[in-house]
Amino acid sequence: MTAREALDYTPAIDTANSGLIGRSSELERLSALAVGARNGHGASLLIRGEPGIGKTALLSAFSRAAHGARLLRADGYEAESEMPYATLQRIGRPLVAHLDSLLPTHSAALRIAAGVAEGAPPDRYLVGLGMLSLLAAAGEEEPITCLVDDAHLVDTESLEVLAFVARRLQAERVLLILSGRPDERMDVAAAGVPVLELGGLDTLMSARLLNRSAPALIDPLLATRIAEEVGGNPLALVELAHEFTLPQLTSSWVTPEPVPVGSRLESHYLQRITDLPPDSRLWLLVAAAESTGDIALISGAAAQLGIPSNASVAVEQAGLASVRDQVAFRHPLVRSVVYNAMPADDRQRVHDLLRVEADAVGRGDLAVWHAAAATTGSDEAVATRLERAADVAGERGGSASRARLLTRAAELTPEGPLRGARLLAAAESAAQAGAARLALTLIGRIDTRTLDPVSAGRVVQLETLVGLFIADRERILSGAADMLRAAELFSGAAPQLEQRALIRAFEVMLTAEWATQDVTLPQLGERLAAGVDVADGPMSIILRGLSAHILLPYQDAVPHMREALVTLAEMDDADVLESGSVAVALTMALWDERASVTLLERSLGVSRARGRLRDADTSLWLLGLIELVRGDPAASARYIEQIRELRRAIGYDAEQVVNAASLAWAGAANAHVELVADAARAVGFAGAWTIAMTGLSIRELADGHYRDAFERLRPMIERPFLQVTYQQLPEFVEAGVRSGNADRVRGSADTLAGFAAHAGTPWIRGLSARCAALLADDGHAEDLYVEAIAHLTESTVVADAGRAHLLYGEWLRRAKRRHDAREHLQRALLIFERCEAPAFAARARRELEATGLKTGADAPTSLHDLTPQESAVARLASTGHTNPEIGAALFISANTVDYHLRKVFRKLGVASRRQLSERFPRD
Repeated sequence: MTAREALDYTPAIDTANSGLIGRSSELERLSALAVGARNGHGASLLIRGEPGIGKTALLSAFSRAAHGARLLRADGYEAESEMPYATLQRIGRPLVAHLDSLLPTHSAALRIAAGVAEGAPPDRYLVGLGMLSLLAAAGEEEPITCLVDDAHLVDTESLEVLAFVARRLQAERVLLILSGRPDERMDVAAAGVPVLELGGLDTLMSARLLNRSAPALIDPLLATRIAEEVGGNPLALVELAHEFTLPQLTSSWVTPEPVPVGSRLESHYLQRITDLPPDSRLWLLVAAAESTGDIALISGAAAQLGIPSNASVAVEQAGLASVRDQVAFRHPLVRSVVYNAMPADDRQRVHDLLRVEADAVGRGDLAVWHAAAATTGSDEAVATRLERAADVAGERGGSASRARLLTRAAELTPEGPLRGARLLAAAESAAQAGAARLALTLIGRIDTRTLDPVSAGRVVQLETLVGLFIADRERILSGAADMLRAAELFSGAAPQLEQRALIRAFEVMLTAEWATQDVTLPQLGERLAAGVDVADGPMSIILRGLSAHILLPYQDAVPHMREALVTLAEMDDADVLESGSVAVALTMALWDERASVTLLERSLGVSRARGRLRDADTSLWLLGLIELVRGDPAASARYIEQIRELRRAIGYDAEQVVNAASLAWAGAANAHVELVADAARAVGFAGAWTIAMTGLSIRELADGHYRDAFERLRPMIERPFLQVTYQQLPEFVEAGVRSGNADRVRGSADTLAGFAAHAGTPWIRGLSARCAALLADDGHAEDLYVEAIAHLTESTVVADAGRAHLLYGEWLRRAKRRHDAREHLQRALLIFERCEAPAFAARARRELEATGLKTGADAPTSLHDLTPQESAVARLASTGHTNPEIGAALFISANTVDYHLRKVFRKLGVASRRQLSERFPRD
């Protein structure tokens, strides 16, 4: 389709299609996207512009000329804005035949969201994955063009799902176009979707349109002045040309302060409405109140008002609205003028009649909306009905809709405990939907004096969690103390909530670490211990493990921590998503890197399967940190890239994903790493600062700056914080020995020996032996190095094994055993190249050259010339995952997986997944 073809479908210039004048380039862009989609290059676009700018006309012309594609169209309506997935249902209804071809989790999510099946409320991103798969499956049969106009009126859940789909279209025969007015909610939801900003016409095209629409030729100077005043708005130009005489236009626009075009048009439409017969005017009021344009509801309410059935004829003759299967206003501005000009009493009466009609035809979703609009002051009956509607929305996964419905219910509730309870429930739903600022606003409206202790505790807990989400420094630093305060409010009334709050207090302290305010680590440990006997169950065991970790000598704490880890491993999927930070803390305290990765990968798998992408983001972030602890920057970078891809999927700024410790490993300048770390500390994330400083100290060790590493680590060692400091001890020992401070680090080596004796994992036994070798005399060092290499090779911490080979090789070189030294230094170099640790690789090369072996230029650090997404697809395919499974894991469709795999096969020169598995051995 070309722009010329689209214009051929357009009748003579009038208000409805005036936006097409001067829009040939926009039509060409839509045409190109349509052609690409037909050829399997899925695309999306957000068309944004002010009222009257021609968005609807552009879409109408495009849809009439979009040959060769199945057209799905569903516009937004104000009355449906609080009905979760209302717009999505209308888009998906023609595609139900393809549901059975989807993954069971995806089809189930779509059915539950549509309200036609029962089950756990699906996360909106799982619904998004389902909708992406549904459109992709339908596109296999025929190309799909999906148009959504007035997207600013679409319900939040549908809008977020459609935006998610729009961001993930890559290799599907699907084109998705959203169109709406500038609107903050729409812009936030659709972040990352390509935008076509429709502005006004240029002066030449404006004058052309004005003269084509006016009954007589307008003076060029006046036409230019008018065009400038209305900003090239096509609707304004056509309406002015049709409705004002040339003398009126001339006199109006030569005044020094012309009336804004919006006021002109409103006055113009209001006059036309006033000129209607009384019955037609009243009919128009009913139509304006029923925003979906449902002709049956409008006719029913009009009949109750005694309005004759032919009252709409004059409305059509006046060009204000058309009446077909639905009532469609000439322009949204017309409906706005009609509705806002309606006296409040009339407006409420009309909405009440529409409520009666909606109830009569079984449209309870519309009826409750009209009931709320018909009510002022307090009305418990309507508030109760809204609350029931909110619960139904929640059962379908509509957290945002539930929050809005409960907010309106609270507004209609008399002052007292019930009003506070509804506001609190609305705030919790808003937070679940990611609307953190709204949640805080709703909390601020609660009269906490009316709350019972449990509800008061929920308020404190929610404020803390939202504070973490929005990086509120004060909330982060006082978060552990605030969670303990919430636990006290739950005490004696809600034992499970009390225990959960105590565990969250520990998690928040991990974030703020040594900067935590208002509670000390021992105080936290004592309170966790007191919470063990509050209730029986897995939370008690976890609390016992955490309190032991804080309070008991290491050897006494180990059995309790191991019991807690077993409990975490046996948790149901629903609970495992909440355990990430605790799992990391306990596994790192026990030096059990295998258990850490296993628990986090399980959490990641559950969150992906359920579409809970924010939980997936957390798991990926923690996995990236664990890989840095294991000394594998390459593996960490793969997780960071997955985080970027995930955040692109949900509309966040993916380029802001920065891990300061990863930058340190990669060789970034110290000043750059410190700047990033200090920024994290400034907002309260002292834990992130500690990780970054540890990364810098390791880089300084690699570079041979041992004194710098020692001085960087020393204050952190002197201010210990649980397992975080455990991980710094081996670096501190090496820095101390190599900087001439061996006596000052012997205590740290002894501590590591104690960990090795009681934890007993290959990782800690290898690290302890390596540190002991550094401190040993020449008569004992070699056996300790060999022991360290054996244990660390048995572990999965390959970089620490590489560092053991490096240290042993350096020791052998100094012992004049060059041949033996080369063997270990070469092994170290291979490991560091594989892990993409350039500083350690450079150190290994320097040592090899000192033995007389020339190593040549730096080896490339990447095995394959693949993009990050191609690499992720290839790794999953190499482990036997199917295309739909890979798509679900990476938030793309099976079509896109196939597209990437074909590119991978071509680049790597392989012809099967079996060959692919040989190129991507398991780590």
